[in-house]
Amino acid sequence: MQPLSPEPRRRPGPQQFPGPGRFQGRRFAGPPTSFIVITVAVIQIVGTLFSAGHQAAPRPLDAFAVLLLLAGPAGLAFRKREPRAMLPVALLATGAYLALGYAWGPIVLSLALAIIMTAAAGLRWQAWTGAGIAAAAVIAVAFLAGDESWPVRASAGVAWAAILVLIGQGIRRRSERFAEYRRRRLDAQKAERDEYRLTLARDIHDVVAHSLSMINVQASVALHVGADDPEKLRPALEAIKAASKESLTEVRQLLGVLREDIPLAPAARPTLARIPELVKNAEVGGLVVALDDNSEPRLVGPAQQEAAYRIVQEALTNVGRHSGARSAVVRLAQAAGALTVTIGDDGGGMGGALPGNGLTGMRERVAALGGSLTLIELHPGLRIEASLPLQTEGTRP
Repeated sequence: MQPLSPEPRRRPGPQQFPGPGRFQGRRFAGPPTSFIVITVAVIQIVGTLFSAGHQAAPRPLDAFAVLLLLAGPAGLAFRKREPRAMLPVALLATGAYLALGYAWGPIVLSLALAIIMTAAAGLRWQAWTGAGIAAAAVIAVAFLAGDESWPVRASAGVAWAAILVLIGQGIRRRSERFAEYRRRRLDAQKAERDEYRLTLARDIHDVVAHSLSMINVQASVALHVGADDPEKLRPALEAIKAASKESLTEVRQLLGVLREDIPLAPAARPTLARIPELVKNAEVGGLVVALDDNSEPRLVGPAQQEAAYRIVQEALTNVGRHSGARSAVVRLAQAAGALTVTIGDDGGGMGGALPGNGLTGMRERVAALGGSLTLIELHPGLRIEASLPLQTEGTRP
């Protein structure tokens, strides 16, 4: 059982953002339509009844007047299903009420809201047309009334009609900006989750595939030499034990990241200093590997060291499993602000096969650090060259 570490190192995961459904659920879309309809109806009925008692109207309020007062708010009920119907209903109800000479009151409230919500629904020309009809009616009434200040009243009516449309368009633009912001945020969350899944997939492949391949090779060696030379069994079995132990530790760490419940002791982080272990394990499997290391680990960042380790690990695994090579060369060099990792062998090369998950993972690791990866056919053999740009302490994120 692995001991618990007081300060475990966890692989950072994606930030826990709410899902699209929950994020959309918190969006403020205004009060419910039923609330708007009921509130406007109450204001128009109560306000008109109150104002009718303080003015002498040509025609007293009756059942038809109440019906017209309710028709405007009822038209607002089409706000979500059919927003085109709001403004015509409000115009007809308000125009009929005022034309019949009923007492003046807050009858225009439903018309004003209909103009705003029509513009907010994106029906710009319909909103401007309705506002223009309302403004023309105000001008005509003010002119026919014979009041000397009718130009002022007409100008005020026109200004208010334009302001209502502009308010609705402002609400519309705000809604569009919010929708764009939400779309970009969801895209960023999806990209982050995809990148996190790719990182885990690369790590799982590097740990499991390499360790199982090594165990398979060492087990084959043990079976081959066991009958002739029992003394050679010990190195192969020790390599199998070390590989399985390291693989188990790293798999536990990855599972702990996925579960996020039990802090496990971290596995040793891959570094340049551990590359000789890869060479030794490959040699136990029968491959002759020459290591030429001219790197300066203290000048190489941890991300570059881990990438170099994984590249050498995957390359030697592929050489041992697929190429049929007898020898390989691993070179590490630093020049021009970059760490160059080269692995060459004398095997069969790619043989026209498509790159698998291992080579894809190599390219992704190198690309994440801003480097480049090149595959060169040697006839016979294959050479992999990876260039990893170095970062100084002042520029390392």
